[in-house]
Amino acid sequence: MTLRLNVDSISWKRHFREVANGFDDLIPVVKGNGYGFGRSTLIQHATTLSSEIAVGSVYEVHDVPENCVAIVLTPAGSELPDSLPANTILTVGSLNHVANLKRNSWRGSVVVKLRSSMNRYGANEDELTDVLAALKNAGLTQVGWSIHPPLDGEPSDHLAEIRNWMLKISSDMPWFVSHVDASGIKQLRQEFVKNKIRVRSGTALWLGDKSMTHLMADVLDIRSVGQGETAGYRNAKITQDGAIAMIGAGTSHGVHLVGAELSPFHFNQQRLELVEPPHMHTSMVFIPNGDKLPQVGDNIDVQQPLTRVYPDIISWI
Repeated sequence: MTLRLNVDSISWKRHFREVANGFDDLIPVVKGNGYGFGRSTLIQHATTLSSEIAVGSVYEVHDVPENCVAIVLTPAGSELPDSLPANTILTVGSLNHVANLKRNSWRGSVVVKLRSSMNRYGANEDELTDVLAALKNAGLTQVGWSIHPPLDGEPSDHLAEIRNWMLKISSDMPWFVSHVDASGIKQLRQEFVKNKIRVRSGTALWLGDKSMTHLMADVLDIRSVGQGETAGYRNAKITQDGAIAMIGAGTSHGVHLVGAELSPFHFNQQRLELVEPPHMHTSMVFIPNGDKLPQVGDNIDVQQPLTRVYPDIISWI
């Protein structure tokens, strides 16, 4: 089995440097599956952009080199890893988040997350006073404010949310923001000249141009089938004569249906019909007689968000 990610290396490196330069004071985000490239790979590039690197959780901090500072984006749960460096910056957005850190005897730096229309983490106006008092009581040091607008909506909407919070809070601490384009950041910095506004970027930084990457998988086997036969774990009925191709990618790679029901596999510029949803290491697709049939060893295009997948091989072309 092989799920392969081909990357136009020169274009990709040029892209992330242009994005970083456009934002100026940027904190690269390296979290989860490393946006398809792997966290260890991205960390190497992130360190060329900043000495501070944002990660998804406290259990990803160990990826960050000792000479860099990890900023953890997701509030910590009930436990903290023993290996958490003292210079790590954590995130709190509620009384429970502060209590978790106090329970674990954490006395380090934190960023306070403010509620956005995303309605995920973050204190709202009514909660903020209590959260600030609690972190002071817990011996925590606040080093900034954080706002995370939703992906949906226009950049102007995100800009308005951030601006509204900045107008409400009189503070000389840095603001950590995301999902605002370079022109929006420029506007904010011109309007709030006394504030340091820092940009967190992951998807736009590493995956901003889809033409730079190509995801594909090998055909491992082909077999002819006839109408009325069955195939797959669930004995799916074959409704016409054709062939089944076994593709070496599945849920263990993070490959799933597109949306609720569409196959993620394409060949000869056509979407291939799945016999059943992808399984761990193999996906079975049906090709009716008359359609162009892939051969063993051929590459099948895979339509899948890179924020989800774990390629076996990454080829830097």
